[in-house]
Amino acid sequence: MRDKVVAFVPIKLNSQRLPHKNILPFGDHSLSWYIFKNLLNVAGIDEIYVFCSDEIIMNYIPEGVKFLQRDSYLDGDMVQGHEIYQSFVNLVDGDIYLLAHTTSPFLTSKSIENALLNMLSGKYDSALSVQQKQTFIWYDGKPLNYDSSNIPRTQDIMPIYMETSGFYMFKKEHLLTYGRRIGFNPYFQKLNDIEAIDIDTREDYEFALKILETNKQIPIC
Repeated sequence: MRDKVVAFVPIKLNSQRLPHKNILPFGDHSLSWYIFKNLLNVAGIDEIYVFCSDEIIMNYIPEGVKFLQRDSYLDGDMVQGHEIYQSFVNLVDGDIYLLAHTTSPFLTSKSIENALLNMLSGKYDSALSVQQKQTFIWYDGKPLNYDSSNIPRTQDIMPIYMETSGFYMFKKEHLLTYGRRIGFNPYFQKLNDIEAIDIDTREDYEFALKILETNKQIPIC
């Protein structure tokens, strides 16, 4: 019997930096609609949940998604992510959990499905969306990925991988035993600059709207 894969998207309606961001208009739908539509198109996912304290969220997402009401305590500004994830895992049984966020509307089901296939292959114990940066990086006043006395060509420099927060896939045991949403041998799903867009602020939202207007539509594939 193969592993049971459960996808969930935590949503709170009282977001602080960008009020009501999860239900803001974005193209023909709300911002939150797109990640659910793409998850519904991913082969291998057994169940998809929206994890929210208010059932009104169901008015903003496509059919086929299950609503699971979470404790309103989890909407607090000081609540950390792992508290939300552990709460969900304790309520819904599964082997592999796919955590996704509404703030990545350009993320495609193709990228999610490819990461899931790699995790299900048994070669990796987790997966996450990343953006590769192959340029000169400094940290704490020092070059991080090159020797400043022997400057390499950009194409030869050691790449850096940035988490995009689009999605994470993890095993139940890793979250409950170690408190980790990334295991010890993760698969990196590389996203292009458009897919990697993450909306947290008003400026992010306005930039994403301009990208949407330029591209005319969001890929649902």
